[in-house]
Amino acid sequence: MPSSAFIKPYYVFFLVFPAGLSQGFATVALPYLLTQNGFTVAQAASIVALGFSANLWRFVWGPIVDLSLSLRRWYWLGLLAAIGTLLALCFTVLTVKNVALLSAIVFVSQVAATFTLLPVNGFIAHRIDDNDKGKASGWYQAGSLCGVGIGGGVGLWLSTHYGVVTSGIFLSVLSVLFAVVVLKIKDLPHQKGETIGQAVANMAKDVFAMIKLPLVLFVVAMLVMPIGSGASANLWSAIAQDWQTGPDTVALVTGIISGLVSAIGCLIGGFLVDKKGVWVGYLGSGAICAVVTIIMSAMPYHPVVFIVGVLAYTFGIGLINAAFTAVIFYAIGKKNVATKYALLASLGNLPVVYMTAINGWTHDRYSSKTMLLIEAAVGLIFIGVYLIFLKKLQAKNLLIPPAD
Repeated sequence: MPSSAFIKPYYVFFLVFPAGLSQGFATVALPYLLTQNGFTVAQAASIVALGFSANLWRFVWGPIVDLSLSLRRWYWLGLLAAIGTLLALCFTVLTVKNVALLSAIVFVSQVAATFTLLPVNGFIAHRIDDNDKGKASGWYQAGSLCGVGIGGGVGLWLSTHYGVVTSGIFLSVLSVLFAVVVLKIKDLPHQKGETIGQAVANMAKDVFAMIKLPLVLFVVAMLVMPIGSGASANLWSAIAQDWQTGPDTVALVTGIISGLVSAIGCLIGGFLVDKKGVWVGYLGSGAICAVVTIIMSAMPYHPVVFIVGVLAYTFGIGLINAAFTAVIFYAIGKKNVATKYALLASLGNLPVVYMTAINGWTHDRYSSKTMLLIEAAVGLIFIGVYLIFLKKLQAKNLLIPPAD
């Protein structure tokens, strides 16, 4: 491929930022607003978990992106759908009577957001030089987490000071401003010259060949376990009162500051992956997340503990998210990227969904500290297990990436 077709890794930041805004409002701003309007933490957590579960089903519509339209067109369609559902959520009355409607809108909004991410995976596979894949993975997660921080923090601040509708309009406009960078990227049309049946058959053959690889089986097993799941981040705004932390502080810490800290973590994580490899990056980052969580649970309930703990936790999540993306790209190759990335990423988002629900239940039944300890403990257990299997598989030379 001519070098002129490659893009700078930081372009990826702008492409994924709008999806982060949508997710941030749904997972950071909304839980606080719900608990302030009569919802329990468990109810808020269930809505967040349902919305986040949309990431589990990306592989269902991944083939649609691979087999129709161009990547740029799918990106714009996904963006418009994400904006529309965000506004719909902001115009819905936050009352317990509307729990079913709110759950449905949140879920659809996150489905729409995934349609902006699927084309980005194709751009990374084909428009990023192989030597920059780790950096691009860092920028990918930096854009996502920074978007979550802005969508959650700024979205919450605007909602509590100027109203939810104003917040939705601002985030929608911001999404469009960041998305225009896609116009600077050479588009990738879907492959023509074969029937839909042939295309589906070839894709299925490629995907089944991939999942038989020992490398991919190991990656799948590793991603579905709660190593550095970051699930507590979905509930910070709902449980901040345990640390006597006010809404403005919550908005600032979980929003703009967390966005910046997570972006730094992602960039450092991407750099480490390029230098040390995906396994050290992923399992090492998961260990950092667990240690931070344990320390936070051991400290007293105080606003300063909340601020420092949340930011340290966010930095660790930035590290592992960059490694998460790099691990998947390492395993899938360059063919049918939207489908294969969506399949593995969907499975990799499973721990966030079930740990968010478990964390909400644990908090309501016990306490925030118990919630944090359980999340950390299960993470460390599985890190130990996978380190053992990693050494055995490497010794047998079984972790070889696919040849395209």
